[in-house]
Parts: sequence; C-alpha cells; structure tokens
Amino acid sequence: MPEVRYTPRVKLTVTVITLNEAENIGPALESVSWADEIIVVDSHSTDDTAAVARRYASRVEVRDWPGYSAQKNYAAEMASNDWILSIDADERVTPELAAEIRALAAGTPQARGYRIPRVTWYLGRWIRGTDWYPDYQLRLYDRRAGRWNGRAVHESVSLDGAPGVLRHDLQHHAYRDISEHLATIDRYTTLAAGQWLAEGRRTSAAGAVAHAGFAFLRNYVLRRGFMDGSAGLIVSALNAYYVFLKLAKLWELQHQRSEPPPSPPGQEGASARQAPPSPSGQEGASARQAPPSPPGQEGASARQAPPSPPGREGASTRRAR
Repeated sequence: MPEVRYTPRVKLTVTVITLNEAENIGPALESVSWADEIIVVDSHSTDDTAAVARRYASRVEVRDWPGYSAQKNYAAEMASNDWILSIDADERVTPELAAEIRALAAGTPQARGYRIPRVTWYLGRWIRGTDWYPDYQLRLYDRRAGRWNGRAVHESVSLDGAPGVLRHDLQHHAYRDISEHLATIDRYTTLAAGQWLAEGRRTSAAGAVAHAGFAFLRNYVLRRGFMDGSAGLIVSALNAYYVFLKLAKLWELQHQRSEPPPSPPGQEGASARQAPPSPSGQEGASARQAPPSPPGQEGASARQAPPSPPGREGASTRRAR
C-alpha cells in the first residue's frame, strides 16, 4: 500500500529530553523522522546519546538538568513551530499514530492539545490491563496554550481548554527488567513524597497499607490485570508497592526530627549512672588508700624536715646573701 502523503497546514516540532539514552534515542527519533523539526535537549550524557541524536535531530543542545518540567519547557521554547509533540527516549511513535497526527496537521486541529493512549512493553508482552493501559498522555499540544507543570515527578501539560483524544497508541519500552523497575520506583517515590509533603499532604502507616491494598485490587481486578497473565500480576503488585512506598516515605518525612531521639524508657539519667556504685562499706575508699600513721606518728609528714638549729631560723632565705 503506497504511503499516504499529507500537506501540513500545521507544522510540527518533536522534542525529546535525554540523559544516557544511547540505546533508545535512535529508534525513538527514527519513529518521528517525518516531523518538520526534531529538537533534543541532553543533560550531559556520558554515553553516545548526543552523537546518535545528531544523526536525526535538527538541533541538539546540551545543558544542565533543571528538572523534568523545566527541561521540557525549554525544549518547547527552542522550537521553530508552535505545535509540539513531546516524547521520551524510551517511546516510539507507531506508523498508525504518525498517520493520525499528520492527518490532523493537514487540517485544522479542533483542540489546543491531544491525549495519546500509551501501551507499555514489559516482561515480554504488551500490557493491556492494569493502570498502565490506556495510559493517556497529553503530548501533542500548542505551546501557546500549554506548558509543562512544575511537579517533581509525573509531570504533565497544563492546557488552556479541554484536550482532544487520539486513537492510536504511543509505544513505551519502559524497563529492561524488574531490577530496573524497582530502582525507578525507589527514585520516583522519593520525589513524589517530597512533593506531597511540600503540598501539605499527610498520611499514616495504616493509610499507606490500606491504599496499597486497594491499588492492587484496582490494578489486578477492576483494571483487568489478570488478563495479562503473570506479567499482569507482577505489574499489579509493583503498582501497589509504588503506592505503599510513596506513602511510607511521606509518613517518614512527617516524623523526622532534627533533635536527637529520646532515651528509651527507664534509662533517664543513664549518663549519671555510668560508673557503678561503690560496694557497701567502701564509701570514701579513696580517702583511705594511705594507711593510718602508727601511734605517735600523727602529722609525720609535717615533721619530715628536722627543725633548724637554734639561731638558724630563716636560713633558706639567707642563702642568697
């Protein structure tokens, strides 16, 4: 079937932010090679990310990392066009999604931004259940009407007006294995807990467990994670673990104190009792270390020097004469 050609009325810039994504960036940019412009903003990668990106991108810029939202907004500001398609380095635009976007650009978009369903490849299969699907992401937008918000994690575009919805999936190749998934959970829950504390949210240890339990039921039963077999069970469990760890870290932040912890019960004043008491009858033993003088020798120390002979008093003071 010949490729359908579109004459765009709306020009599109694809933006990608990267850090050490040499393995992923090539396929990601290849999937959007049809775009009018591609901009990559790299955060000083130590691998070949920037070199690979330059094979595809219109522009590659290396700059310090200011945070997810700030970096994505910076990439959008660099664009020559107002319409932005923002993807991550581990995502791929399928031919079907590309055709849908290009058809939209050939006409007049009816919304200022569009949500795209995202499907994730994990443990050897596409996950079609749990909270992971359809994981709608607002990635196609007019920068004059939308900006990335300032959240520490799971940032999103704040759009003026209601977004439209596209039909075809954006592919997400999230984690190589469970170990990488767990490392990401640990990193993201730390960021999320700090964000929630700053927003004034509070929780309890029991609340963390209860919310995690509900998260598992929602993912595995209500969102049909069981349809994805063993992978769906693992995703459901790890999604619940994410909820638990985020709330547990929030609880920990609530209870942190700068002062030292109190002494355990019954140990008050322990420092005053570090030296054990003297055995009964030994009080003042240090005062009795020297044995008493024999009878008649009291004050012997005062008589160690014999008295001066008569007429020699004060002789020591006259030696210098």
